Amino acid sequence: MTSRFPVDEKKLMNVLRSLIEINSVNPYLSHDGPGESEIAEYIQGVLQGMNLEVHTQQLTDKAVNVIGIWRGTGGGKSLLLNGHTDTVGVSNMQIPPFVAEVREGRVYGRGSCDMKGSLAAMILAVDTLQRTGYQPAGDVILTFVADEEYKSIGTEALVKSYSADAAIVCEPSDLTAVVAHKGFVWITVEVHGKAAHGSRPAEGIDAIVKAGKLLAELETLSRDLERKQHPILGVPSIHASLISGGTEISTYPDYCRIELERRTIPGEQLVDVTVELDALFRRLKEADDQFQASYEITFVREPFEISDDAPIVQTLQSAYRNYFGEEQLIAGFSGWADSSLIHEAGTPTVIFGPYGAGLHGAVEYVDFDSVVQMTSILAGVIRSFCQGEK
Repeated sequence: MTSRFPVDEKKLMNVLRSLIEINSVNPYLSHDGPGESEIAEYIQGVLQGMNLEVHTQQLTDKAVNVIGIWRGTGGGKSLLLNGHTDTVGVSNMQIPPFVAEVREGRVYGRGSCDMKGSLAAMILAVDTLQRTGYQPAGDVILTFVADEEYKSIGTEALVKSYSADAAIVCEPSDLTAVVAHKGFVWITVEVHGKAAHGSRPAEGIDAIVKAGKLLAELETLSRDLERKQHPILGVPSIHASLISGGTEISTYPDYCRIELERRTIPGEQLVDVTVELDALFRRLKEADDQFQASYEITFVREPFEISDDAPIVQTLQSAYRNYFGEEQLIAGFSGWADSSLIHEAGTPTVIFGPYGAGLHGAVEYVDFDSVVQMTSILAGVIRSFCQGEK
């Protein structure tokens, strides 16, 4: 027998459309992006109208976190729900990005799926329970964070001040329980040569040609990485993302810069990446004494994994089963999410969100029925987890 909480679908739609119609493009990704100040102000007003305890964290002049706390009566477990308020840019979009058009059960617009549908579900999950007269024993902490699409300064700041017994990061997941995702390491390589006139090869060392040897070695490393395997996420990877070098066509280039990305799987650490790179550069130097290059790790995000047996995963699966009458799928993300930061800070975390398509794309939408379903399931998770029920 299924169990569903009565979601106010009209209110849910109104909140969702209001969120989409606010331009919250990340200013680090688009020069004219206004950031999250306006959407933070809107969310703050909604949460205050629900009589939640509301806090803000001002990160930059354009980036703001909003935290709404539904205080429990005491004795229960606390639950943190997390969603980001920023979006990527809109220059490639083929639909009006901030109109929130509704067609055939889909709500269109930039951020509709990534992830304003989830933000609305977080808010309405609490609203749904409040309307039933329910009061949690443990705190429910709604967190609306800035800058996830760039460097996640929002969640980085959040975890320094807020924690809970468990968390759900509400990234769109097609209503599956996501228990793992990859991490990444950004690497800048500088290859040095010797400038000379193009007609005097004996005097020059071509840094771009030397860089080509490094690129060839990346193919070998990629094949070696395929020997590693994660049961959900598959294999780690490395690729060359950007390359630049040279000054003019008649001059041997004395410099070439390559930017690499290494995607990591759970169980891999930064030291594994540096050992690989050290060995690669050593082989190149031993084979060619004119090869002069160095690398720098510029940014790191760790992979994420939680056991299927973790209480928050089990509670989510139970709420899903109560709603649909069937078992929930377990899945993984190839990309990265703020779940890694929250989990690493000591709060066991799972990812759960609605259906949709076009994330970062030309036509983005979220399936509204799945937002309704997500809202009811989140309400079930709150009711069970924050009472400490088995």
